[in-house]
Amino acid sequence: MNRSNREERVRRLMVARPPVLPPDLAAEAVRRGARMLRRRSYARRVMWLLLCAATVAFTVWALTARPWVEPPSETTPPLTGW
Repeated sequence: MNRSNREERVRRLMVARPPVLPPDLAAEAVRRGARMLRRRSYARRVMWLLLCAATVAFTVWALTARPWVEPPSETTPPLTGW
């Protein structure tokens, strides 16, 4: 496609009438947008709830298991010098 063809197509587009849109297009867009916002806020709340639950579960596990403490020895050291 050369330059003159492109210019001609652009001129035809600019002269032509804009396409007819449905009358309820704006209302439908607002409805869908509100639904998307509700879903996002719900998903955000669920993610925060899961994060808090995971934090609580990890804290409870860490306090009960105490992984930072060295486990007690399984065997007794040999007694010498008695």
